[in-house]
Amino acid sequence: MDLNFLPKNMYEGNYPKKRYEHTIKFLKEHVPVDKTILDLGVANPFTEIMKAEGYTVNNTTGEDLDIDTSRVQQKDYDVLTAFEIFEHLVSPFNVLKDCQANKLVASVPLKLWFASAYKSKTDKWDRHYHEFEDWQFDWLLEKAGWIIKKREKFTNPVKKIGFRPILRRFTPRYYLVYAERNKNT
Repeated sequence: MDLNFLPKNMYEGNYPKKRYEHTIKFLKEHVPVDKTILDLGVANPFTEIMKAEGYTVNNTTGEDLDIDTSRVQQKDYDVLTAFEIFEHLVSPFNVLKDCQANKLVASVPLKLWFASAYKSKTDKWDRHYHEFEDWQFDWLLEKAGWIIKKREKFTNPVKKIGFRPILRRFTPRYYLVYAERNKNT
């Protein structure tokens, strides 16, 4: 996929091209373009990529999903997507349980042994309450009534010099899953 339509200054020229390419390929493998998507989080560059690929995408509007899950309780979408969102929630279980979709595509950053969880001292929304290990995210999904059908881990190297950037070339940073609602729950 060609991402050249994205603004050149996005993330000051450092937008996550590899992650976007990997994620849209995974989404296209599991979700037909005739399905309506509710994407958790405000509209963002990846929203534009999904739309450019033909998906109908609506986003949440910045509401605190830990407190207000009313948007995911509506029935006007087929698939819930959540790309690097659940780590920002204190309780992602509530959103996953209340969701009305039967299909979910989600990614989370994996906990890295060589880097602490991301925390912002100035932005109350840009904090990670969780950085999951794959089995933790699997358990969360299962407990919320989802069956994982496909999962992948992938790296996202950074263009920096140092010990951590070298490790990021080989250590998976993201965990991506496709899940379907367990009809027995």
